[in-house]
Order: sequence, then structure tokens, then C-alpha cells
Amino acid sequence: MLPHSYTVDSQSKSQDLASAILNSSSTPSQISSTCASIDSFLLSHSPDQSRHFFSIAFPTLICKLFFGLSDANSSSKPNPSNGWIDSVLSSNDPDSANAVFSLISPSSVLFHSISAVDRLSLVKYVFPIERLPEWARFALSSNKFAQSLSDLSPLFNSKLKHDPNKPSSLQIQLNVFEYYLFWFAYYPICKSNSENSDSISIKRARKFRLDNWTSSIPGFSNSKRGNEQRIECNLYLRLLYAYLRAFVPIHDLNAHQPYRSSLLHYASGYDGSVTMRAEFVVNAFIHFWLVENDFSPLPVNVLKSHGVSFPFRSVLGETPPPTSGLGEVVKLFVKYLNLSSVAVTEENGSDSPRWRVLNSGSFDGSGTKSRDVGAAPVRAAGSWNVWIQRPLYRFVLRTFLFCPVGTSIKNASEVFDVWITYMEPWTITWNDFAELDTIVDGANKSVRKEDFLSQGCGYGYTPAWQGYVLSNYLYYSSLVMHFIGFAHKFLHTDVEIIVRMVSKVMNILTSSKELADLIKNMDTVFHSKQAVSGKSMLNSLCRFVPSIREQLQDWEDGLCESDADGSFLHENWNKDLRLFSDGEDGGQQLLQLFILRAEAELQAISGDNLANNLKCLDSLKAQVNFLFGGHAVRTLSFSPEAKQCSQSRDDIFKPRRVGNHALSEIKFKGDWMKRPISDDEVAWLAKLLVRFSAWLNESLGLNQVESSQEGPTWSYVEVSTDVRNVCGTTETMRAVLCAISSWLVTLAAVVVRLMRSHGVRVNLRMLASKKVVMVLLLSAVFSVLKKAFGLLWV
Repeated sequence: MLPHSYTVDSQSKSQDLASAILNSSSTPSQISSTCASIDSFLLSHSPDQSRHFFSIAFPTLICKLFFGLSDANSSSKPNPSNGWIDSVLSSNDPDSANAVFSLISPSSVLFHSISAVDRLSLVKYVFPIERLPEWARFALSSNKFAQSLSDLSPLFNSKLKHDPNKPSSLQIQLNVFEYYLFWFAYYPICKSNSENSDSISIKRARKFRLDNWTSSIPGFSNSKRGNEQRIECNLYLRLLYAYLRAFVPIHDLNAHQPYRSSLLHYASGYDGSVTMRAEFVVNAFIHFWLVENDFSPLPVNVLKSHGVSFPFRSVLGETPPPTSGLGEVVKLFVKYLNLSSVAVTEENGSDSPRWRVLNSGSFDGSGTKSRDVGAAPVRAAGSWNVWIQRPLYRFVLRTFLFCPVGTSIKNASEVFDVWITYMEPWTITWNDFAELDTIVDGANKSVRKEDFLSQGCGYGYTPAWQGYVLSNYLYYSSLVMHFIGFAHKFLHTDVEIIVRMVSKVMNILTSSKELADLIKNMDTVFHSKQAVSGKSMLNSLCRFVPSIREQLQDWEDGLCESDADGSFLHENWNKDLRLFSDGEDGGQQLLQLFILRAEAELQAISGDNLANNLKCLDSLKAQVNFLFGGHAVRTLSFSPEAKQCSQSRDDIFKPRRVGNHALSEIKFKGDWMKRPISDDEVAWLAKLLVRFSAWLNESLGLNQVESSQEGPTWSYVEVSTDVRNVCGTTETMRAVLCAISSWLVTLAAVVVRLMRSHGVRVNLRMLASKKVVMVLLLSAVFSVLKKAFGLLWV
């Protein structure tokens, strides 16, 4: 029991320190001075005395670090540009960057105090619900889903408590470490939303050029760091890497959980908090960054097992894309977690029991199989890969499908870079983290590198990676098809960028003959109706078909044509793997069409870089021919010299044939009402009429076609025996009206029956034509003017 004087002294000093933090400016000298004051206070007080700091000054410190506000819990929109992290980045001052990093690094005095306070459970915080991921906010807003949130997601397990002021509502109670990490994960979301709102209000018209994004893609850029901001001043990336390295084990994942994969029940003789903390960190970043506003945030089998139906999508209305601007942090996060896949593959090989666990059965977002999701332990396979498979797949896919037309493709290119990194784990080496590792902990760099160094790292695909490819097969097949649709959709935006992106994907698929054969063989086995006989290699792949089929249904849950703006590629969404399909919607035909369109676009824009662009296109043709065999793409030769062309750009590309059909025979194959909005339609009116037509068709039952085998059914009306004479004008009119109404109802029923039998549906979309709208508008104006002039003449 501490004396009262010590308690009062600690409390008063904490209040003074909170005021000093709040009143401090964002200049480098003031930041360094404030950080030194905080360290001095924590060094001179015990954990029990530090409770006043964490209850009074620590929330203020978080606000100053990330947002520059006095209260992050307030409903006002925070502005990250006013926080210390952004101020240090803009000032490009390494001294203030080092001061802030020393304050909140994992080895700092502050984090040691956090561990001590949490160990004693001295302080609890309530995290504001409006700062949670969007899907979690929706769940907590409904009493029906709020009670199940703790069971559905391990991130909120044992953290939901009843509000003492409102017992009927729930709140998120966190300890000091969890509270800080939630704000740390929320910071890039808030920063991205703030930057997007600013860019919309300013309406910048600057075209996004190739060199703005290719510098982040390996092999696309050879430029060196010039007058860019120093990486040591990018505090967020620096801290993210430090937290991942300190709290998320990679190479010795099973060392922290010796008995979790065992059938025997041993006493817990190890520090389970290490594993629990690692799981919490990974889950927090996954849900804040990857899941966030996903309309299918959790695996379908998890929701079914808990009897929960999640109508999150109907509440959102139009499907939003993922939060933009997260590519850099997500790439570092995914690349670091994939280091565990490198370790597992090289230690055990493709036939190891660990990869068999990953490759058999079904997977969910937390890496579980036939067990309670709330537990969510680290996989016995020693890899974090299964944790991020579904969230990352949907993150990339939603970016490709729902990226708005007419916007910059910068966000899509950053997400594309994340996808490419995930597809090539065999290229990950410790050198990728050398710069960050030197800044974070230069003294231990050589030791860590030696501990992790392995012989197969960075040498391309080998058969040892077969298990990884098969457990992530949709990334190499289905997602490629969706990306081809994205490439067609955005080809006109910047043809040079899109061609290089497609070439990069094809380069990965064709980088190794073993990899290309594995992808094609798995596709053959997937589409075979019975067990493949003769080849033992194909027979060994049959056991992966059920899990891939289940992944396809779960990972692409809720995606349909209307969400993709009627794109021809997503008419019925990718219920099947069609990369190697011979049909018009197969990968070979769509890539051939893409190459033809790209050739025409490049010839139209000409420019000084035409020769290099055509050379890149020739390389893409060779890659497509290698993947699909033979001459999948016919060769078209264009002269590198720029040609004078008098036609408009839209009139240049008119292919005589696409596939086996002439251009005049090509029509929209999907639902006519869900086709892309054309230039001769009023967009908002077309959407309104489509929804109204869908409601009419649903109400009248026109979506169901009547069977032709069923004979017509006649309804009979029994005539009452109580016959009375109709007398009087009123009764006569009533009888006539009833007769007319009955006739109209009968006629309407007959028309509806005929429409059902012939598959005809109500379609009012034609009224959205600009010509029809103009005629109706002119008619209305003419009628009004006629009446107005008529009144004047009277």
C-alpha cells in the first residue's frame, strides 16, 4: 500500500505531464523535449504509481502521436497531419524521429511500463465504437449480432462488456497494450480517409504517371533514392516493422506453443501470453486493414456454425472498395508474415506433414478446422499464411472489382504489388528487410540474418513450394481472371501501366515450367468429372479439389455481375475456374482480346516510348503462348514509327473477329438490365428503373419460368343461388364496374401467365434513354408553355 502523499504526487505529476503533452508544438525540438520528459517520469515511478500516467496522460499522448487532437474519443473527425508521426515525416528530421521511436519502440521504457501495468490489470480503456472496422461497428449496432461478436471474431474475445451507464449496450474494454495497438492500426485508415476527402475537395486533375508507382514494384524501377524522405523519418513503417519483429514470431513459431498441436494434455509450462499477444497483433491488423468494410467479413461456414446471417451488404447499399492508401503498410505486413511460409517450406519441403495440414480440408479466416473459432490458436503448421489467405484474397479482389472508373489507378497498383508479393514468397529474402532492420536494431542485424538465412531463399520456384501454391491456388487462377477483367476495364486509363501489370502476372505464371505445369494440371483435375487414371501426378492432386472448391465459394461469397458494374467477365461471377477454359470467357480468349486492344491503343497514342511498349507487348504474347501452348495469340506487326491517323481514338480499334464470331454477332451475354450503363442513358434514372423493374418482376413472379408440361389451370366461380334483380342506377354502375374490373384482372393474369411461359420480364430501363427523357421533357415544357400562353390570352 503506497502512502497517500506518493499517490497524490504521482497523480499531480501525471496531470502536469498531460498538460505539457497537450500544449507541446510539433517542432522537432519540442517533440524531443516532451519525449524525454515522459521517459524521465516513467523511470522514476513504480508500476503502481504509473497507473495515473496511463489513466490521465497516456490517452493524450496517443492523440498527440497520431492525430494532434486533445481527445481521440471525440466524435470530431481527427486529422493525422497534425500528429507527431506526420510532423516528423514532413520535417524529415532524423533526430525527432529517433526521439519518438525511442519513446514507443517495443524495447522502450514506455512499453516496459505497459507490460507491468497490464500484468497487474491496473488500467482499462473503452475504445470508441465509431473507430472500429466498419463491419464490427455494424455488428455492435444490432443487439442480434453484438452478442455473437465475441464468438465470431477472436479479436473481440473476452473484450465485450456491458456499459455500466447503459446496461443494454456493449462496449469494447481493452488493456493498455490492446488500446494502443487499436489506435496504431486505425491510424492509416484515418489518414487515408482524410487524404481522400481532401483530394476530392481539391479535385486535382494531375494524370498519374508510370514512375509514380513502379518504384514500389521490384523489377519495374531502377531509380535510386534521391531527394525523397528518409526512411528513418517514416515512423509508421519503422514502428510497424519493429512491432511485428518483437511481437509476432516467425522462424520459431512452435517454440512458443509446444503442446498446442498435441493430443496429450500437458500442464502449461510456458508463457502463453507470447502466443496470445502475437495472435492479437495479427488479428488487429487483418481486421482493420484487410477486412474493414468487407460485406462478407467472416467465413461462410463460421457464420453458419453460429446460426448468424450477416446482412451487412444490404445496409451498405453500393459496394465500396477497400480503403485506399494502405498498399505500403499491407505489403510490409504480408511480406513479413510470409517469412513463416519460407521457413516452413525450407525446413520440411513440399511433402512435409505441416504442408499437408494446410492443404487438406477446409480453411477459415482464423486458420481453424472443425473447432471453435473463438480459440483461434496459431496453426500447428508454424505458418501465418492461413490467417491471411481469405482476408487478403477478398482485399485484392474487391479492389479490382470495385475500383471506380475514372479515378487514379494508384491504389489499385499498390494493391497489385501486394498480390504479386504474395504470389512469389520464394523471392523473399532477408535483404528485403535489411534497411529497416538496420534502422530498428542495427546491432543485432547480422545475428538475426544468420538465424533466418536458408539456402532456398530467393532462388525462384522449386517443387518444395508446391504445397504453398496449391493451398493458395485461387491466387494463381481465379484472381488472375478477375485481374484480366480489371485490365480490360482500365486499359484506356493508361495503357502502358496496364500492359506492364498484365505482363508481370504472366511472367510469374510462366517463370518456371514446373509452376506452369502444376497450375495447368490442377485445373485439369479440378474440371475432371471422375478420378484421373494413368498419371500418378494428377491422382495426387485430386485430394486438393474439395478444399479449392470450398475456398472458391467462400472467398468469392456475395460477388456477382451487378457489383462489378456489369463487366462482361463477371456475368455469373467466377463460380468455376476458367483460366484455361476454351470458351469465349476463358483466359486465353480474353488475353488475346486484351493484346489486340492494347496494340491498337499503343498505336493510337504513339509517343517516343512506342518501340519499348511494343517490345513489352511482344514479350506478353510469348508468355501467353508459353502458358496456353502453341500459338495462342496471332502475331500482328506494327511499325514503331508513329502513324498519322485522322480517325478518333474510339474508331481505331474495330476488330473484324473476336474468337470465332464476327463483330456484328457479338452481343451482351448477361442480363440486359444489368449491362454497363452506356453513354446514351441517364445513369441515376437507369439505376432507379432497374430496381423498380426488379421489384415488379419479383412481385409478379416473372423471375420463375413456368413449366411447359403443365397444362393450363382454370378457375371456376360458384354462382350464388340467391339471385336478385339489379335495380337502380347506383347498383347498375356498380355491377358494370365490377364486370370491367374482373375483366381487367383476368386479362392481367393472362398476360402475366403468357410472360412467365415465354420468359418475358418487365424492363423499364429503356425509359432511361436520353432521347426518351428529352422527348418527355420537351413535351412537358411544351404543355406548360401552352397552358401559360393560354392563360395570358384569356
